[in-house]
Amino acid sequence: MNPVNKNQHQEGDPLKSGTILLMAVAAGITVANIYYNQPILKEMAISLGATDTEVGKVSMLTQVGYGLGMFFLLPLGDKVNRKKLILSLLTALMLALVLMFFAQGIAIVWGLSLVIGICAAPAQIILPMAASLDKVNRGKTVGIVFSGILVGILGSRVISGFITDWLNWRYVYAISAFMVLSITVLLKLYLPDVKHKFTGSYLQLIKSTLILVKEHRVLRESAILGAFTFGIFCSFWTTITFYLSGPQFNFHADSIGLFGIVAIGGALVAPYFGKLADKGNTRKSLLITVGMIIFSIVLLKVMPLSIAALIIAIFILDIGVQATQITNFTRIYALDENSHSRLNTIYMTTYFIGGGIGTFFGLLCWKHGGWDLSTWQMLIWSFIALGIVFFAKK
Repeated sequence: MNPVNKNQHQEGDPLKSGTILLMAVAAGITVANIYYNQPILKEMAISLGATDTEVGKVSMLTQVGYGLGMFFLLPLGDKVNRKKLILSLLTALMLALVLMFFAQGIAIVWGLSLVIGICAAPAQIILPMAASLDKVNRGKTVGIVFSGILVGILGSRVISGFITDWLNWRYVYAISAFMVLSITVLLKLYLPDVKHKFTGSYLQLIKSTLILVKEHRVLRESAILGAFTFGIFCSFWTTITFYLSGPQFNFHADSIGLFGIVAIGGALVAPYFGKLADKGNTRKSLLITVGMIIFSIVLLKVMPLSIAALIIAIFILDIGVQATQITNFTRIYALDENSHSRLNTIYMTTYFIGGGIGTFFGLLCWKHGGWDLSTWQMLIWSFIALGIVFFAKK
């Protein structure tokens, strides 16, 4: 793979496999920063002298920051040079990670968590960029990059759990800063340059983004469905940390992180559901995937103390949540070829706000009713998601 210049790749031509792989790895490394904190919240709480509820806000603020980054920064992918935008945000992300290593006090950690979430936006700038760069093999290319995102999301828990157990939770952020620096250099060398298509002002860009919400019912349905399913996902992964580290199991951070490996297996199966969507069977695909989410949560409620049931539930839950997202991507990217970044903005902003709200309600339910009430909240949300599918436009 040789360094490219801005004239070397023509938009729409097939991308080289090395470039696709680099984009997938970069997206995975970037998005992992949203989830590193989830299996190590207990250790962070002890180190910072914070309560479970206070440290739980670290996860919530990171997701809210990511949602803000989606809304205010992602549309710029249709207006400015995407490569420069990605490199600038990654540089800011690296600096925030370094500051997190030295952070003292829960309030500072909250602020940096919000900044880390905002600066992790390149993960979702890279995805529509891959879709626009390779129209010949779009489905395959987007699938590979999205798989990189999934592995980053789920592998982050394994990595952070082991690093925290062997070193300290602060080293999770130090090592991540080095990884972000490395991938920034590689993207500087090898990521193609493409011309932007939107020529209006930033305010006009945001306005045109909001207009898409009014124009496309499919976008509205997909975004709301994504918010509820990701809310379940985040509620689960936040509260499971406290559940597994509690008196029922007494697991350490590295053991909790290992459950992320199970989730990776589920996520790698999820892209196969995209084939149903490619054939136009989006309703069928969504009914199956949301049904899997419901089944997994019912299993958690029926067998709350079984590790085997927990492993099976995690596997099925992650297939359901990630396959729902893949189907939603298939639906929204077909709406407007010239607005991929803005379509992604609406979807991902709603998606991660849903994650933040899901985390909030998960923590609230954990505080007042423990694991039982937390799983009831997830089950209620999953039935709401099923209702959205039933009333969705085909």
